[in-house]
Amino acid sequence: MTMDRTERKTASMASPSQIKVWDHLIRVFHWSLVALFAFSYLTGDEWKQAHLLSGYAIIGLLIIRIIWGVIGSHHARFSSFIYSPATTLGFIRDSIRMRAKRYIGHNPAGGAMVIAMLAAISGIAATGYMMTTNTYWGVGWVEEVHEVLVNITLALVALHIAGVLFASVEHKENLVLAMITGRKRAD
Repeated sequence: MTMDRTERKTASMASPSQIKVWDHLIRVFHWSLVALFAFSYLTGDEWKQAHLLSGYAIIGLLIIRIIWGVIGSHHARFSSFIYSPATTLGFIRDSIRMRAKRYIGHNPAGGAMVIAMLAAISGIAATGYMMTTNTYWGVGWVEEVHEVLVNITLALVALHIAGVLFASVEHKENLVLAMITGRKRAD
């Protein structure tokens, strides 16, 4: 038994089609970074060797993500989600009014968050590495910058989670699930 055109349209409306957005590398990067950042935060003063090793793993993840941001799949490329400040602010204004445009990949605020978090975590990694060298070991300002960047990153993480939840409600879409499955609603 075959469906006619109207039945197919009704069936597709009942279960919206899905589109692959986040490739495997992006999802593994995202959740690995979440786990390693949390681990690094929890082990910072208590378990130095583990903290150091997780920091090196984060540096490896950052290198892979930056390369993938240039040569990776469409939605992973920085060029697909870096918007002007005016566009980003306009998007945030529209979001507050619950009328922001839905994006398949990162929206302008999400793209800005990716860049901000990559920059902050890169700074954490750089200052963390500096503290392992003879030149900067025990230098107060390096430790202070490291700690300030960790606190900035924690604030960014909180904003990121709030933004994901807000956008999920606004667009009636589970963005956390999308970062697990890699798929989003196509329409």
